[in-house]
Amino acid sequence: MEENKNQFIMELDENRKTIRDTIRDFAEKVIKPVVMEYDESQKFPIDILHQLGELGFLGILVPEEYGGAGLGYIEYSIVVEELARIDPSIALSVAAHNGLCTNHILVHANEGLKKKYLPDLASGKVIGAWGLTEPSSGSDAAAMQTTAVLDGKNYVLNGTKNFITHGKSGNTAVVMAITDKSKGKKGISSFILEKGFPGFSAGKKENKLGMRASETTQLLFDNCIVPKENLIGNEGEGFIQAMKILEGGRISIAALSVGLAQGCLEASISYSKERKQFNKSISEFQGIQFKLADMATDIEAARLLTYKAATIKDTGKNIFSAAAKAKLFASEIATKAANEAVQIFGGYGFVKDYPVEKFYRDVKLLTIGEGTSEVQRIVLAKDLLQD
Repeated sequence: MEENKNQFIMELDENRKTIRDTIRDFAEKVIKPVVMEYDESQKFPIDILHQLGELGFLGILVPEEYGGAGLGYIEYSIVVEELARIDPSIALSVAAHNGLCTNHILVHANEGLKKKYLPDLASGKVIGAWGLTEPSSGSDAAAMQTTAVLDGKNYVLNGTKNFITHGKSGNTAVVMAITDKSKGKKGISSFILEKGFPGFSAGKKENKLGMRASETTQLLFDNCIVPKENLIGNEGEGFIQAMKILEGGRISIAALSVGLAQGCLEASISYSKERKQFNKSISEFQGIQFKLADMATDIEAARLLTYKAATIKDTGKNIFSAAAKAKLFASEIATKAANEAVQIFGGYGFVKDYPVEKFYRDVKLLTIGEGTSEVQRIVLAKDLLQD
């Protein structure tokens, strides 16, 4: 595909260019033809995920010693952005697998657990899920009700998780549960669960507005038996672990937002040149031109914020503020871009024959998932006002 002159590309070395070109080609040739098929059926495209695993895109952050690609957040952002430009649903699944489940094990688990679980996750042989949210706890994650009680050599889990990506198709899940209620969020611990553990099952599959090909279900724990050695870190460290993982997750949602917005811009440019009204292309009307110019400017600013956060993350520095800014700004400009794209398409933007209809439905999750826009503003305000 010819380089889009409207898309800012940071100075990439040859390896990053190869990654970008590979994932872009895959998205164009393999994913694009079946986007609406999976959206309409709400079928999780596990075959596509396995192909992405074979290409090394399900173990992006995992070191080579555990079977991964050994890359950083810049490369991760490039992959998620390129996928979202074609299908945000698949980008979301790739982000959840890489940035949440797999990354939690990579960052916080002991060596034995890393060797046991990371190779299959990195290769895409198994798909990962991550369980924090519950029916009664969303932004207030510490209000969870799921419990884990140590009974001899095993923990026994009881409770429910909600809105879990890959809750049904995932083979391995990282789950947070309360091990000591008296300690509040300091009494939350994290565990690795496998499909087939007694008492562990998937519940209701959600019928969603958007991101319909990315499977979202409940996780149910009914006296679920989890081996004691599957505790990640120590008891009481689960909440802090989860918050650290979500910081990196915000970069992936920012990248997803940039990709979705880029898809809206490219579709709008193409359509505006083809669509004629009053004997000329609508791209000749200043009202359309201003919309395109604003979209392009917002997207480049969001991309720069995203790559800044990714660069900081790769250097090992604190990304608390940078990730929140990137996620907040990128998700909100993506929402604006999707809205403007539908407006440019007019009546055709309201039908499923054109990609902006799906972008419009998909985009709303981005201001909600992995910390709402309101939560990001709270995070940023606290950072600004602290002594």
